[in-house]
Amino acid sequence: MGFNYMSLVLVIAILAGVIAAPTTDGATVASIVTPAFFNGIISKSGAGYAGKTFYTRKAFLQAAKSYPRFGTGKVNVAKREIAAFFAHVTHETGHFCYKEEINGPKKNYCQKGNKQYPCVPGKRYHGRGPIQLSWNYNYGPAGKSIGFDGLNAPETVSKNPVISFKTAFWFWMKNVHPIITTNKGFGPTIRAINGMECKGGNPKAVQARIRYFKAYCKQLRVAPGANLAC
Repeated sequence: MGFNYMSLVLVIAILAGVIAAPTTDGATVASIVTPAFFNGIISKSGAGYAGKTFYTRKAFLQAAKSYPRFGTGKVNVAKREIAAFFAHVTHETGHFCYKEEINGPKKNYCQKGNKQYPCVPGKRYHGRGPIQLSWNYNYGPAGKSIGFDGLNAPETVSKNPVISFKTAFWFWMKNVHPIITTNKGFGPTIRAINGMECKGGNPKAVQARIRYFKAYCKQLRVAPGANLAC
C-alpha cells in the first residue's frame, strides 16, 4: 500500500484538535448539529435572556474541535451522544436562556480544605456554562485543562462562549462520554450530571431530561435505546 499524504494530514489534524473526527459512517458533529437543529433549541429561549446571544453554533463547533472524540464512532452512537448532550444542556440552561445558575451568586459552592484547588476569597463557583460547571474542584482542573484560570477567574465561563462550551465538553468527556460509548443508556448520564435527581431529589427534572433526549433522537432519526431513566 502506497503512502497517503492526505490521510496523514487528516489524522494529524484530528489529533491536534484542528478538526473533529468523522464517525465511522462519514458523518461529523457539524453535519449532525445543523443550523436548523441548534437554532431549533435556542429559538425557544425567551427574548432578553443573556444566553440567547451568548451561545452560538459557531462557538459550539469551535469548542468541539478541542474534543475530537466527541460524537464519533458508529453514526447511531454519535447521534445518541449528541442528542444526550443537548438534552442535558437544554435542561441545564433552559434552552440556552441562562449563562449562570439562577441565584447562583448567592450560593457558595466551595469545598473547604481542598489543598489542590483551594477557593479564592471573593470568588464564587456556582453553575456556569452549558452544563453548569460548579464547585472549586471542577473549576480548577477544567481551567487547567482548557487554559484559563478557573479558580481566580471562574466568571470567564460566563464571559467567553467558546470556553463556556469547552467546560461542558471537559466535564462530558470525563464523566459522560464513556457511558454513551459503552451503550449503558441515557439514564446513567443523568446520574453522572446530577445524581441527586436520581435519588428522588427532582423526579420532574429527570423526566424533562428524558423528554428532551427522546425529542432530539427523533429529530436526528436515531432510536433512543433502552435504560432511559436512572
